[in-house]
Amino acid sequence: MSVEDGIEEAEERDLDLVEVAPNAEPVVCKIMDYGKFKYEQSKKKSGKSDNVSLKTLRFRPKTGEHDLNTKLDRAKGFLEKGNQVKFVMQMRGRERKYTDRWVEKLEDIIEGLREDMDRDIKIVNEASSEGWRITAIVEPG
Repeated sequence: MSVEDGIEEAEERDLDLVEVAPNAEPVVCKIMDYGKFKYEQSKKKSGKSDNVSLKTLRFRPKTGEHDLNTKLDRAKGFLEKGNQVKFVMQMRGRERKYTDRWVEKLEDIIEGLREDMDRDIKIVNEASSEGWRITAIVEPG
């Protein structure tokens, strides 16, 4: 059908005539609601990027073993869903004097998490001291 006939038919149906393959001979067009098509495309694009987010787990250097295991179970769940996990160890008072010890402890915690997980995890930011906190970020590998 000619382009003019296509435009007429699209107007009758209250839709748009959209070029699908402009380089083809003859040019290929489609009658569709272009606004709806663009909206669905944007939804598909944004839907994929919203799934990954940064989850934060906070604890202290002297957090008990059971509480720490509970936090690590939460971290496993976050990683299995594809999220990044930020570990924040907050220090108080004299604990700050031994930051090297707590950095090593956080690295050991992450290494233990890596051994417990079925899939590999990648360390995005190594454990480092930032004032009163020690932070590290991991993501599924």
